[in-house]
Amino acid sequence: VAFSCLLALAVCSPQFDRSNQFNQQGSFGPVVNILRSDSQGEGTPNFSYGFESDDGISVNSRGFQGSAGQANMEGTFSFPLPDGTIAEVRWVADEQGFRAESPLLPVAPVNPHPIPAHALEQIRFAEEQRARGLVWDEFQHRWA
Repeated sequence: VAFSCLLALAVCSPQFDRSNQFNQQGSFGPVVNILRSDSQGEGTPNFSYGFESDDGISVNSRGFQGSAGQANMEGTFSFPLPDGTIAEVRWVADEQGFRAESPLLPVAPVNPHPIPAHALEQIRFAEEQRARGLVWDEFQHRWA
């Protein structure tokens, strides 16, 4: 009886045929061929890698040691948009953080809300007091 149950499970279980799984359009999408793939200096601070595929995706990146010994990276990636134009993003990751540039990325306004004059006066007054060595606690009591 146990053997019959195991045999029934084996016969009824889904059979995976990799040729059908990856060569037909379906949940995995079309097959994408890699046109170029290269890498140099793996495992070192100075490295580069990149690839291009036949669907229009391109990635290039390089790493190098920063001025304080940190690992820095910079690169680009591009891909086709539905309208056929190519989107490109340039990026840098270094001691100043991650920064990306692209016409596709939104840009914050220079100064969305100007600082009111009374707030600027308070800031100026506080800086003046700090320069004179005056210190205040969280209850607005002067320390020095």
